Amino acid sequence: MTLKSSNKVETNRYELVIEIDGETFMKAVEAVYKRQSKNITLPGFRKGKAPRRLIEKEYGEGVFYEDAIKDLYPAAIVEASEEANLAIVRDQIDLDVEKADKEGLVIKAVITVEPEVEIKDYKGIAYKPVSLEVTDEDVEEEIKKVQKRNGRLVTVEDRAAQNDDVTVIDFKGLLDGVAFEGGTAENYSLTLGSGAFIPGFEEQVVGHKAGEEFTIDVTFPEDYQAEELAGKPVQFEIKLHEIKTHELPEVDDEFVKDVSEFDTVDEYKADLKTKLEESRKTEAENSKESQIAEKLTELLEAEIPEAMYENQIDSIIDEFSMNLRSQGIDLNTYIQYTGLSEERLRDTYRDRAEGQVKLRLALRKIAELEGLKASDEDVESKYNELAETYKVDVKRVKAAFGKRDIAGDIEAQRAMDFVKENAVEKADEE
Repeated sequence: MTLKSSNKVETNRYELVIEIDGETFMKAVEAVYKRQSKNITLPGFRKGKAPRRLIEKEYGEGVFYEDAIKDLYPAAIVEASEEANLAIVRDQIDLDVEKADKEGLVIKAVITVEPEVEIKDYKGIAYKPVSLEVTDEDVEEEIKKVQKRNGRLVTVEDRAAQNDDVTVIDFKGLLDGVAFEGGTAENYSLTLGSGAFIPGFEEQVVGHKAGEEFTIDVTFPEDYQAEELAGKPVQFEIKLHEIKTHELPEVDDEFVKDVSEFDTVDEYKADLKTKLEESRKTEAENSKESQIAEKLTELLEAEIPEAMYENQIDSIIDEFSMNLRSQGIDLNTYIQYTGLSEERLRDTYRDRAEGQVKLRLALRKIAELEGLKASDEDVESKYNELAETYKVDVKRVKAAFGKRDIAGDIEAQRAMDFVKENAVEKADEE
């Protein structure tokens, strides 16, 4: 492959003129012939046995050229873009064949590339720190959670339902007096205050006693997934069968022995406090990084091609789909069940994708400005680390992740660490 020229034709679009020598092109043509000849029949020859020269004489010398070009051009464009120091973006490629014969192949390809980026004032970013203090009340709250997990539900008959109660209800949803799909259930267990139902539903069950039948009015959120219900006022006819409350075990040494490796309440509380302090440190670090990331995306100056956002949405949905499959759910089934269209699903992830793209571009630019380049040794070390993490051969990791991507990840992390080290805490009055 020879890169003959590289020229910018518009924002984030470059034209590459690439030459592939005759020997390489003819090898690709021969490979296509071998692949396709088994389906070709010529008079006087058994199917798949016709010589290439006779097929070309019958159908034209370039009969196999188109497929040979399809085989060659993707790798040629990647190699050419690297030689031109262009970061190619997966997008539509405008391809034009200028020459194709035994002497060689010349193609002209217009590709999308990552944008030119500017970023300033990334040193000294102000962030609001999260308090690391863990109080006795925080410890008691954690113990209550453990009590609830180890408690039992008992039926309540002498009072009305209240938050945290588990209620057993029948409900029937009506839109303009007509029952709507998915709005009816019997003997449904609903924990009041959990936020499992649309706003206003659980709050109106509070205060009613077992055996009561009543009607509540609620309005579906404007962004509700079922379009026919979004923003609509509806009624629910409800019958409250049963109210249950959590009966919590007493917190004593015996309880502690049952739920932990400790023997006394004091030991258990001390351990909980230590764990909460570690958790608070992680929370504080995540908050700091999140605030810095948001500021970096604001500081970024770039005309970002739409394809970068769309590709990132693809990646997010692919990851989401993998998580669904791990639960035995197909993405198409999920879309049908939730009433989401593919377009609305993509819109759901739009803001997240834009933020991720902008942040990565900002960090890579900072890495460039601060000389935080990843060496070949760094990349090789990361490959080995990933191989160890996933318990696979390093060759499989290298096949799955390109060297440029791995280097980019390393540099982005170094840039984030650099910005965090140079960030400053906001004063209380800010």
